[in-house]
Amino acid sequence: MSYSLRILDLPESERPRERLLAAGAKNLSDAELLAILLGTGQGPGKLSAVGLGHHILQLLSQDARDPLAVLRDVSPPELMAIAGVGPAKATSILAAIELGKRAFHLRPAPRAQIDSPQVAVDALSHELMWQAQERFAVLLLDAKNCLVSTRVISIGTATETLAHPRDIFREVIRQSATKLIVAHNHPSGSVEPSREDILLTEQLLKAALLLSIPLLDHLILGNGNFASLRQTTELWEQYPQGD
Repeated sequence: MSYSLRILDLPESERPRERLLAAGAKNLSDAELLAILLGTGQGPGKLSAVGLGHHILQLLSQDARDPLAVLRDVSPPELMAIAGVGPAKATSILAAIELGKRAFHLRPAPRAQIDSPQVAVDALSHELMWQAQERFAVLLLDAKNCLVSTRVISIGTATETLAHPRDIFREVIRQSATKLIVAHNHPSGSVEPSREDILLTEQLLKAALLLSIPLLDHLILGNGNFASLRQTTELWEQYPQGD
């Protein structure tokens, strides 16, 4: 298929919008999904929208990068630096990416009961799951494990963040919460706990025992995955929380 073709020049069965309606969004290529957002193509050589979608993905995949991973955190100037992508197309793409991030996990309503690691992850996904910098957050709970609020305690670099037990428990006490779950993200996508993650969790468990404010879990999030340190370590056996 020549990239110089317009979408309307294609057989109806090959047009991205018609293919989405007939086969479902899951069966479209990345370039076809981009084409729907782009609407019309005016890139190098008067590319079609599908051709422009391919062109964008090719440029983003330079240096052996995953183009969708780059697209997830791309900035407006970076998108508009690509020939054929002006403010209208760039904002359509960025809006769709942000909406996808928000829809990936719908956050529970306040007072929802946090009764599993997955529900806790859902509550924190928007703040942590797709961020390019490490963030440390806390879920504040009442005596029945119902959500009181969420708080981002600190924001670090692309590889590390700092969170002191003092800052964490100060927020817990200020909000009159009786239990907590802590979480942070790994922008790399790996959810394996580091040595520093283990040491901090141990400090927090000791502080929780001292303050009689149970720490229910420490979660690590990244790129759609998560790990529960309560499920993967023996720390809660060493420092029982009485929850």
